[in-house]
Amino acid sequence: MRKAADQLGVHQSTVFRRLEQLEGDLGVRLFERLRDGYLPTPAGDELFALARRTEDELLQMESRLQGRDMRPSGLVRVTTTDTLLAAVLGPVLVGFRAQHPEVELEIAVSNQPFDLMRRDADVAIRPTSTPPQNVVGRRLVPLAFAGYAAVGSAPDVSRGSAWIGFDASLAHIAPAQWLARLPDGPPAVRVNSLLGAYQLARAGLGCALIPCYLGDEDPRLFRAAEPFPEMESAIWLLTHPDLRRVARVKVFMDFVAAALQSDVPRLEGGLRSVGAAAAAGGRPRRMAG
Repeated sequence: MRKAADQLGVHQSTVFRRLEQLEGDLGVRLFERLRDGYLPTPAGDELFALARRTEDELLQMESRLQGRDMRPSGLVRVTTTDTLLAAVLGPVLVGFRAQHPEVELEIAVSNQPFDLMRRDADVAIRPTSTPPQNVVGRRLVPLAFAGYAAVGSAPDVSRGSAWIGFDASLAHIAPAQWLARLPDGPPAVRVNSLLGAYQLARAGLGCALIPCYLGDEDPRLFRAAEPFPEMESAIWLLTHPDLRRVARVKVFMDFVAAALQSDVPRLEGGLRSVGAAAAAGGRPRRMAG
């Protein structure tokens, strides 16, 4: 009893009470009480053998589960925005799957604020200037916004009516807040996504305040206004603290980080200037914000 108490880290009387309770619950005597110690009964020997087998199975299961998390396999749930998925992440995800075919990806596209602490997703790839607290990750690359309009148009970007705005669901983003401060009333056209603003600008409905990586590569658009410093943010790669060392999450985050680092010029708006856009038929303006 004394040795058992020492191994369990409890008082000898606690071991005695637990043994008494166990025998009472089972309705069988597990040990014969002798003057110089306790001797297992046949029922005690049988229970010991069962406990040993159970312990071995639990250890094997623990080893398998730990090995599974050490090997990059299983599901990774990713949340990102429509614009990043449409113009940036497609080739990155293709490359990742080619290298890690045992990792499944589930992509949730949303422009709304996310909550990794509630496990809405395992990984978030998001443009932001203020990442949420209590999550972990890294700032990947800078992100620039500029004003884009259809080639051949001449929007007066100093007036709110020339712009394609955003509805209340995107009131939290910097482009929507900047547009709300322009004179001459609110935009005549509003949409609930940056990708939607981009598509409406291509159709000629007005000027869209969108990421440069989206507008610069479309020959149907020109820069009607240079990038706005007050809207500069960055793409962040974030996860829950409990998941950062899980193999499938770690390899995904490392792969995405390396892939986006090679795309910095495009993401920070360095591929096209207002002057070059003017040659395509637009009338650019420089905006002070």
